[in-house]
Amino acid sequence: MSAINVSEGRSSAVIDALALAAAEDLLDVHTDAHHHRTVLTVVGEEAPRAVAAVAVDRIDLRHHSGVHPRLGSLDVVPFIPWGRTELEEAVAARDRFTRWLGTTMAVPAFSFGFGRPTLPEVRRQAFVALHPDAGPGRPHPTAGATAVGARLPLVAYNLWLAQFDPALARSLARSLRSPRVRALGLVVGGHVQVSCNLLEPSAIGPAEIYDSVVAVTPVARTELVGLVPEAVLAATDRTRWAELDLAEDRTVESRVGRRAAGL
Repeated sequence: MSAINVSEGRSSAVIDALALAAAEDLLDVHTDAHHHRTVLTVVGEEAPRAVAAVAVDRIDLRHHSGVHPRLGSLDVVPFIPWGRTELEEAVAARDRFTRWLGTTMAVPAFSFGFGRPTLPEVRRQAFVALHPDAGPGRPHPTAGATAVGARLPLVAYNLWLAQFDPALARSLARSLRSPRVRALGLVVGGHVQVSCNLLEPSAIGPAEIYDSVVAVTPVARTELVGLVPEAVLAATDRTRWAELDLAEDRTVESRVGRRAAGL
């Protein structure tokens, strides 16, 4: 499985083309115009290549502006073990995609996770202390570069604060950061947001993050980005699902089941 992050969140024509490229391997599309970003959750190894080809062809990073940090048009492609897939298979898929992107698409590809630097390290050090693992030694003229990883399932989760206080959002993000949580405080469309990646969602999930933030300041709304593992949903009090922007049909398992049934 892969949760492909592309630097396009405003052009419906481009987003539709990306989704069409993934075809029947597409599980979910999540788009954010302020972040100017779309996350496509797909299965297999063909869909990431098809999506990559469209992203490199259709997204020109020279004209891009958005809240979210980015390296390239095809920004992040993580391969994630799921079901009977072992971590070693995800690492092998990462390495195959890295070579393909660098050689076939001429896009510099930086590997992250499991024997390679972390994604934050790639963002900070690309083309400075880190050289691409495949592809040219300088950014693609329109597509920039891509971080290609192998990682365990995570939950991408945003909390919108009730008050406009960027300093507070940044302070909260700092307080939440740990080996299990990555967090940023961002100004997004006239509001402030604490944007999180929950790296071990079975230990620290949406409910724990929400409770930590609301203990300091009111939360206007929450946002699940993409899909959530069924185990995380099952471990969360059902009466809180709506408050936390969770639902049964937004689990990876439910979407995989629908795909298998041809729905």
